[in-house]
Amino acid sequence: MKSSLHPARVVALIFAGVVILGTALLMLPASSSNGLSAPFVTALFTSVSAVCVTGLIIVDTGTYWTAFGQVVILALFQLGGFGMMTVATLLGLLVNRSFRLRTKLIAQVENRSLAVGDIASVAKLVFVVTLVVEAVVALLLTLRLHLNYDIGWAAAAWSGLFHAVSAFNNAGFSIYADNLIGYATDGVMLGPIMAAIIVGGIGFPVLQDLRNKFADPRHWSLHTKLTLSGTAILLGLGFACFLWFEWSNPRTFAHMSTADKLLSALFTSVSARTAGFNALDIGAMTQESWALHYLLMFIGGGSAGTAGGVKVGTVAILILMVVAEVRGRPDCEAFGRRIAVASQRQAITVLVLGSAMVVLGTLFILRETDFPTDQVIFEVISAFGTVGLSTGITAALPESSQLMLSLLMYTGRVGTITLAVSLALGAHRMPYRYPEEHPIVG
Repeated sequence: MKSSLHPARVVALIFAGVVILGTALLMLPASSSNGLSAPFVTALFTSVSAVCVTGLIIVDTGTYWTAFGQVVILALFQLGGFGMMTVATLLGLLVNRSFRLRTKLIAQVENRSLAVGDIASVAKLVFVVTLVVEAVVALLLTLRLHLNYDIGWAAAAWSGLFHAVSAFNNAGFSIYADNLIGYATDGVMLGPIMAAIIVGGIGFPVLQDLRNKFADPRHWSLHTKLTLSGTAILLGLGFACFLWFEWSNPRTFAHMSTADKLLSALFTSVSARTAGFNALDIGAMTQESWALHYLLMFIGGGSAGTAGGVKVGTVAILILMVVAEVRGRPDCEAFGRRIAVASQRQAITVLVLGSAMVVLGTLFILRETDFPTDQVIFEVISAFGTVGLSTGITAALPESSQLMLSLLMYTGRVGTITLAVSLALGAHRMPYRYPEEHPIVG
């Protein structure tokens, strides 16, 4: 009998394979600055965090890992950001312009909102956008570091490249011990990084739609409209709330000028949703800012991009469903379009599975540690949303909790739907339907 893996399973297995490869490379003595093999959990956690473009760390990237180790980490989050199936599609383009249908279907799982015929076009767009954005941002950062901070050309170029790739892939890795806190008031440094985060995080289907119909917004897809409008609302909401919550906080904004406060609030809002860079000490923020981070990190960015979370489109559909129900309308609508019932069910499934993972992860770590609940929740949502921000407890967690965070990062990156489908036996079309009944709700 002929058997084959479901495309969703292939995606999950390939991500796992890259994690294993990364772990092996990081355990090489050449990767550690002390010349010894890194502990298994340290290498595994770092590999998962890089492949899943999260940025949570238990050792300092700039000092613990050698130049070779840092290159491995950069390569891992570049692959993770691309999406393993997008990389496979690019390789297929180079070898043969004619794809087998199965290869296209596998790629479609990673880029969930795309039609089969769009894969080749999107693969080209992924390559071009990635190359251009990372190159431009790397150049700008290199020039800034060399000309304004007197850093040598070689060191400035490496730092510029590392942070440019990390920003575009929403990875949040930095070779500086304090992340980007040293540049908290430098708009020329933070500006390009924010731009790279947003471009990488809105998703390649949106970029393709903008490329094809930029001058004709009326004909943008519903996915594009929901993602762009949702992104704008979240960025504005985060910006205003962080200003409000931190304005008088003596440990963050109080000592800054008004212009620096505006810059820091904007950068925090951009980074909080999935990128994981921090120009402020997260542990010094107010409880209100932590709570806002919970929301922004859980939502994340756009589908089929480098961002994590349950995705902007998912939350937008859920809100529209609530609005339709409150108004007593039979259909869920937006921008003159009716949202398919299948999409509504998928949005609910993603929310429920994502919430379940966060709750289970939180309960597990609370059982294993004595850290305050709010810090544990922050850590868990950051891992599941592949954000990478931390209140400072990651390295102090026991290995069992670090392994739980690794599982959360993997699930958050592969996607709750993809992972669930990969573990299922497969969908079957039932030859019958049960009688309908209406249970009481609420």
